[in-house]
Amino acid sequence: MVLQVYNTQTRTKEEFVPLEPGKIRLYVCGITVYDFCHIGHARSAIVFDVIYRYLLHLGYEVVYIRNFTDIDDKIIRRANEEGTDYRTIADRYIAAFYGDMDALGVLRPAMEPLATDNIPEMLQIVGKLVDKGAAYQAGTDVYFSVDRFEGYGKLSGRETEDLMAGARVEVDVKKSNPLDFVLWKGSKPGEPSWDSPWGPGRPGWHIECSAMVTKYLGPTIDFHGGGKDLVFPHHENELAQSEMAFGVPFVRYWLHNGFVNINNEKMSKSLGNFFTIRDVLKDVHPEALRLFVISKHYRSPVDFSDETVAEAERGLERLYSTLESVLERVPGKVDAQFTEDVLKKQDPELYEKAVSLPAAFRESMDNDFNTAQAIGYIFALQRNLQRFLDKFGRKNLKGAAAVLARRAADTLTGQCNILGLLTLAPGDFFETQRRLKLKSTGVTEEELNEFIELRHKARQEKNFAEADRIRLELEAKRIHLEDSPQGTKWRVSL
Repeated sequence: MVLQVYNTQTRTKEEFVPLEPGKIRLYVCGITVYDFCHIGHARSAIVFDVIYRYLLHLGYEVVYIRNFTDIDDKIIRRANEEGTDYRTIADRYIAAFYGDMDALGVLRPAMEPLATDNIPEMLQIVGKLVDKGAAYQAGTDVYFSVDRFEGYGKLSGRETEDLMAGARVEVDVKKSNPLDFVLWKGSKPGEPSWDSPWGPGRPGWHIECSAMVTKYLGPTIDFHGGGKDLVFPHHENELAQSEMAFGVPFVRYWLHNGFVNINNEKMSKSLGNFFTIRDVLKDVHPEALRLFVISKHYRSPVDFSDETVAEAERGLERLYSTLESVLERVPGKVDAQFTEDVLKKQDPELYEKAVSLPAAFRESMDNDFNTAQAIGYIFALQRNLQRFLDKFGRKNLKGAAAVLARRAADTLTGQCNILGLLTLAPGDFFETQRRLKLKSTGVTEEELNEFIELRHKARQEKNFAEADRIRLELEAKRIHLEDSPQGTKWRVSL
């Protein structure tokens, strides 16, 4: 199967054919850096990180650009509130963004340009549009004339009359058409400004991406991505100004991820259901948040709630637990001198699941990056592998059984890695997970160690009633103790 992608502009699934064989030009709209990132940002970042990883896995040379909007009304407002300058605000939240993305395991794009580093390129495009009569100056501002672009509305799929009726269009008596949008804003007193042929000012939001796409990737690119909220007006306006300026198709395939809802409601600060990434990661493992995001198809809405996140956490723990079991029961190298028939006889169902997973995974991902289906195949292999391990109890595996288990585990890990999952040693994952969950019980690690020591002492003194009392007291707090030859381990149930 060849890669098929859903193109927002055509509203159909299309076979992907790169502009240049073997190379992909990918641009994703980044954030406006005036505050900490929320889980809506996390979804977009993770979705396009997985797409980026998968395209690399297919062997493409991917030039991936994601920008920062570092000058904007919100940034200026925040700077004024704090009595500082826009650069201080932008730098602060760019650093915070990197902290969040690194925690989530999001790969860095090839470049992450700042809007303010590309103002000359923006002015060149505005100049082209003015020269073509597709833009006009009104006072100290310059506007794009929507009437001059015949295809306006083709991305969102609506006629201009519908767009005017349904969109929240800023009232501005200087505009020739209510849908006309600003390319260059004349500066107000005290605002940051740059020189231009139309007077000092700063760029409008939409012109930023057109300039950076063209500068770093060319006038036509393979993929342009972002959240569904960007389809109109941002991406519609990008498309119009770019194609009007350069006379060639702007984007071959538009990709847009769905929204994040909170307990089946739209996320909103006014509703009090607004969560930043850094706050969520105080309680949730980053890979669990990643699994939560990609457990749904990227174009579908996803509901963020305690239960949906806990479900992702439980799933991730099962994956790591099975992997840990294989590594414990198949230590060191395995003798691979067994025929496929011998391996298959060990467990035909497990063998088939392991052998077929890479092809099933690729078929799912080639179907418009269907991570939900791919994850279903991954968990099918995990269940079969765990069932196979359970047949042997706690014994180490040997011979063909060891080879089959290791092969299945390696296949499981390999496909998960493409999604940014199972990137840690199981012990490191469970160590982090235990500490995250312990906080929710109200018991500190120091207090827990004291309980474990008291229980150990009670057992040594054969005071099993006291040992059981301590164990039950901890279980009431969702803390479960597991005795092993290496000592007492603990875990927190979700």
